[in-house]
Amino acid sequence: MSADHKLNDHDLIRDLAKLLDETGLTEIEIERDDTRVRVARQPAAVSNVSVPVAAAPAAMLQPAAAPPRAADPSQHPGAVLSPMVGTAYRAGEPGGMPFADVGSKVKAGDTLLIIEAMKTMNHIPAPRSGTVTQVLIEDGHPVEFGEPLMIVE
Repeated sequence: MSADHKLNDHDLIRDLAKLLDETGLTEIEIERDDTRVRVARQPAAVSNVSVPVAAAPAAMLQPAAAPPRAADPSQHPGAVLSPMVGTAYRAGEPGGMPFADVGSKVKAGDTLLIIEAMKTMNHIPAPRSGTVTQVLIEDGHPVEFGEPLMIVE
């Protein structure tokens, strides 16, 4: 049983690592019975090691690193940042009207979008009243903690 269990652990780790690559997440953790497995990697944009990145050639990373300093949406005073890792949904149901879109007037506390994390739907409220000037995420795509989601001015 021990050798089979180890083989299954290796398969589980490989599957979780593959899931990280497919979803773009940087960390995933699973717990079964008395075993907990956490697989994590450094985000490509943060890593400064000289190991080639499988998802994007270094030539593609370099141009993206320079311009965002001037126009980094996370530094915008109206940025709404993701409070968690999960999958972002702009509407309450598939094909539904988005909670907020560019040009939408919102009040502090209005739902801007939903982030699904651990099978829980978390409503993300507007931190202030204003107008949505940018939507920085795509419906149904993964988001990271601290990632800018929208700009409300």
